Amino acid sequence: MAVAMELDQLILNIAGIMIRELKLEDVTPETFDPDLDLVDEVGVDSMDLATVALVLRDQYRVRIDEDDYPKLKTLRLISQYIHGKLAAGA
Repeated sequence: MAVAMELDQLILNIAGIMIRELKLEDVTPETFDPDLDLVDEVGVDSMDLATVALVLRDQYRVRIDEDDYPKLKTLRLISQYIHGKLAAGA
């Protein structure tokens, strides 16, 4: 995975992963609002987030610490987290 991936493209990619893994309906990566609160507005629970974290770990080869889960409240925050890890070479 290219480290230099643009954040906007990463948001679209992660939106696609979330839509597929969480079986979200009536939304596409292009229409997924990256600033929605995943718990309060999308209905994601801790098991869903753990599932997505495992897929993202495998897809991008970055570790998402469980202690960081509470910080990852939106698609944008998750994407920024992954982007930062990729840029740092983690």
